[in-house]
Amino acid sequence: MFSAFRFIWNATRGYRLRPWRSPYLRWRVETYSGMHAETLTARAVLGFLWSTRWEVLRFLSWTGQVQRLAKKAGSSQ
Repeated sequence: MFSAFRFIWNATRGYRLRPWRSPYLRWRVETYSGMHAETLTARAVLGFLWSTRWEVLRFLSWTGQVQRLAKKAGSSQ
């Protein structure tokens, strides 16, 4: 679960108090949902995250796995 928080922390750099304004998160939401990034509001982003919470949690779990594998591969060289 720590890796999920680390991903969110890194993805919202510069926008931690208002993550819905993060260009990276806007781009991710737009790419996944088709909603236009420039029209996203806090309510729209939070509603999207709530309605797709299981997919988001699966994605965050996957990012943690990738980070662990990358760290493991980097330490073996």
